[in-house]
Amino acid sequence: MKTHVKALVVGGGAVGNGIAYHLAKAGWDTMLVERDELTSGSTWHAAGLLPLFNMSFATTHIHKYSVDFYKSLEAETGLNAGFSICGNLRMAQTDARMDEYMLYSSVAETAGVYHEFLTPAQIKERWPLVRTEDLKGALFHPQDGYINPADVTQAMAKGARQHGAHIERKVQVNGYRWTGSEWVVSCTRMVEKGGMLVASDDHFEIVAEHVVTATGNHAQRTARLLGVKIPAIPVEHQYIVTEPDPALVAWRKAGNPEHPVLRDADAKWYVREERGGWILGPYERNAPARFLYDVPEAFRADLFPLDLERIEAEYMSMIHRIPTSETVGLKDDFNGPICYTPDGNPLVGPVPGLRNMWIAEGFSFGITAAGGTGYYLAQMMVDGEAEIDMASLDPKRYGNWMTTEYAARKNEECYEHVFILHHPDEEREACRPLRTAPAYDRQIEMGAQMGQVNGWERPNYYGPKDAPADFDHDSRSFRRGAWWPYAKAEAEAIRNTVGIIDASAFTKHLVRGPGATAFLDHFTCNKLPAVGRINLTYALTDAGTTRTEYTIVRLKENEYYLISAGAWTAYDADFLQKSAEDFMAAGGGYIDIHDVTTQWGVFALAGPNARALLKEIVKDAEPETVLSNKRFPWLSYRDIELGMCPVRAVRVAYTGELGWELHYPIEFGRYLWDLLWSVGEKHGLKGVGARAQNWLRQEKSYRAFGNELGRDATPLEAALDRFVDLSKDFRGKQAMLDKGIRSLCVTLLIDGPADADPWGKEAILKDGVKVGRLTSGGYSVAFGKQIGMGYVSPELAAVGTKLKIKMQLKEWDAVVVEDSPFDPKNERIRING
Repeated sequence: MKTHVKALVVGGGAVGNGIAYHLAKAGWDTMLVERDELTSGSTWHAAGLLPLFNMSFATTHIHKYSVDFYKSLEAETGLNAGFSICGNLRMAQTDARMDEYMLYSSVAETAGVYHEFLTPAQIKERWPLVRTEDLKGALFHPQDGYINPADVTQAMAKGARQHGAHIERKVQVNGYRWTGSEWVVSCTRMVEKGGMLVASDDHFEIVAEHVVTATGNHAQRTARLLGVKIPAIPVEHQYIVTEPDPALVAWRKAGNPEHPVLRDADAKWYVREERGGWILGPYERNAPARFLYDVPEAFRADLFPLDLERIEAEYMSMIHRIPTSETVGLKDDFNGPICYTPDGNPLVGPVPGLRNMWIAEGFSFGITAAGGTGYYLAQMMVDGEAEIDMASLDPKRYGNWMTTEYAARKNEECYEHVFILHHPDEEREACRPLRTAPAYDRQIEMGAQMGQVNGWERPNYYGPKDAPADFDHDSRSFRRGAWWPYAKAEAEAIRNTVGIIDASAFTKHLVRGPGATAFLDHFTCNKLPAVGRINLTYALTDAGTTRTEYTIVRLKENEYYLISAGAWTAYDADFLQKSAEDFMAAGGGYIDIHDVTTQWGVFALAGPNARALLKEIVKDAEPETVLSNKRFPWLSYRDIELGMCPVRAVRVAYTGELGWELHYPIEFGRYLWDLLWSVGEKHGLKGVGARAQNWLRQEKSYRAFGNELGRDATPLEAALDRFVDLSKDFRGKQAMLDKGIRSLCVTLLIDGPADADPWGKEAILKDGVKVGRLTSGGYSVAFGKQIGMGYVSPELAAVGTKLKIKMQLKEWDAVVVEDSPFDPKNERIRING
């Protein structure tokens, strides 16, 4: 057996084999180890469905690659993967469900996923066993279906071997040790003993430059061995297999094709044919999380007892939808563990704090994702970046605040929500509130309807003060929900008077030391600001794409305060820290980095009346001039006092108005909130949430990380040339230049439907052909119409170019406008007083 490899994959399920295949195909010397037999985890009892449906751009690409890849495996390996291309029919009982499918259609179009819409009559004509009189319609993917999980895993394993990979079964990993250049992995040979899998006396080590874990249900053991947190915990998923249905048997004997996989999303189940009968897979309420800390040694290819009472409603609804199933008996049942994460997306990418350690954990749709995960993760490992932005799947989207209890309860919620309407404005309720800023209670009293980002509660909008508990839930829509007029009034307040936004979730780092200036100068692409000033800048990947957006505040000659997106604290911290370590290892000066996110709260005060409001509470020898352009110019910072609160004030506003970010020691938060409101009402002060802020920043063409900014586009492609100093050397510079301009970020004004705005998922068309996609969308109070930002071909980026936006299956007129269409000269931001 080999004991030294380039890449070691730990875990022999579908995901692990998909990774091993693609790493070996890329030319890496690869080994896979599995503690039992291949497919002995969740793979063996998976139903093998291959749904292309997904609202995530990255996950849609992963699923599409898998479906296409599996179709090619037999020709390459000679093994039939058992792919039944019967199609996938998602039925809708409500208009809201059809709205969901229409929004998905936009995502699918941007990713090139073919799909059709069918009427109830068309469904009945094609599949007469399906009851349709209470349906509104359906979404049909004719190119997907289901596959045999064991067969496709074995086919990928054979393909991996053909590309040179080595696969070892009955090898358990017991520890990982990093030498500074490679991983030493401690292993034990496992043996069968009385039906149990037990450790033998054969202990050995495998040395690998890179390690990837794909350990499925054993993710908590993996986390413990690595000393990290991995919020991947299994939840029970049960499905039943019926006896043959005589009506179905007769249908197939008559020469009719196999039914597609049927999904009645409003009834929360999927059904497919199985040897003349049906498989029913429900996503019911109250399915429990299992293996919160470890998988019992005795649990191998095992199952849990069936709980039929828990799925009674879903079973009865299957009988309603397929009436002929009422008289058939149950032949078999399965209740096994399927891994979930709090947001339902897997954890794919580098492990925080570790070098050359990668994970692929938490797959609730592992068969669908295995091939695509292997493909894109191999790109990340071999080439440095994938061709799509994988940040939405990055393990570091969860920080050290994550606990076992949080993960378990959120994973249960995520399971239950598989078929819940996935509104873009959805906020799930479990485990909340958790992380709260000091003014949280005050905001709730004012009618704040909260969202959650990185565990933090923050206002999305301020609704009625006496709103019922379900107000926000009932306000959600794929069109303009009941929250929309409140967000519109908030946006208008910032444009006309003054608004306050709680931005305490912002990520904040203190970077200082003798090497800080030289490090940040190479780490970011813009000029560093002078002491007392700020700059917007970007850290690039080695591939030249955008890794992180920073507002850098220069406190002293070698002391900097870095502000970045609140959703990405651990993601930014890990990249910053590792980059600083590399800088020092290469001979650079010492750098001290602290994550001070929870030490500083932030109120963003913006609007024409912002200065007048602050003048009433600022304490200074010359209060009339302390906030003037002369003493406090735009893009600068000052330490000021508001009442008795010390404030690090930054003159910048993400909404494009006169304004300041007021960074305060977190313990002063309630005092400062009350102080601002004590004088605010006379100036028209209004509480403003994240949704209005999102609309306003688009009027200024301010890019957002995770939307316009990410690892699939360079700052030049994001049209941020003014923030890139090509006269200096910086990380990723040459790679950025070598990429050229493949597409360009533009702002569009849209003449859309009267009752809906784009969500930032829609296709951009020219003459009926897709030429780009929106990355943000919303409503502009300044222009009285829809607005969006997105990427198009460079030749279509000129101001005045007329395009179309696909919404609700229709094409709507759109025009490319100049960057910052509202106040393009920044006169409102710079106004003196």
